[in-house]
Amino acid sequence: MSDTTAGYRRERAIVILSGGLDSATCMGIAHARGSELYALTFDYGQRHRIEIERAKRIAAHYGVREHRIVRLDFLRELGGSALTDPSLTVPTDGVGPDIPITYVPGRNLLFLAMASSYAEVTNADAIYIGVNAIDYSGYPDCRPAFIEAFEQVIRVGTKAGVEGRAWRIETPLLHWSKARIIEEGMRLGVPYQWTVSCYQGGEVACGVCDSCRLRRQGFREAGYEDPIPYAQ
Repeated sequence: MSDTTAGYRRERAIVILSGGLDSATCMGIAHARGSELYALTFDYGQRHRIEIERAKRIAAHYGVREHRIVRLDFLRELGGSALTDPSLTVPTDGVGPDIPITYVPGRNLLFLAMASSYAEVTNADAIYIGVNAIDYSGYPDCRPAFIEAFEQVIRVGTKAGVEGRAWRIETPLLHWSKARIIEEGMRLGVPYQWTVSCYQGGEVACGVCDSCRLRRQGFREAGYEDPIPYAQ
């Protein structure tokens, strides 16, 4: 489909696509809304780099206009997270009250900053990001306050924002439980069999890291069978 029909331009959406369940659901939602899709994936040295290959599959499935994969070696070199530092161990004892060691310092801040550069150049109308403030591990950059603050940064710190034509930050999953996310994704036909959530990064999900626990619980509560295999 052309992005213009009789003078009408389809909404242009950039989806931050990790290859995980939440970002794939965001892609499905943006697609269902009729947006022209641009996918943006980050290779930041994460131990679960398998998600990058899965992101390629998902982007191809939705026929995105462009899929950019951006390397961020700095996050890997910086360390400080069990997802980027091989000397640290991914916790498997469940979600606790504290921000876990799987938090990657500044990750969503950097992702949204780079997505904003992309949005300004492509004249995008929206950036979709799969942050969630309910079924998550306590990451501060997944909260509504963070998104609201970043939208203000866009308004005052970009040419488009100063000129009154800034793009929106779309967070359709922000207040949904994992079960609600999965219900919507199943309704939309999101290819969850290609998604990867496990922090360990193996071909078979570990089943016990925080991300696996949240995903498995979500499928159980939604009443669907998870299409990916688990080691435990």
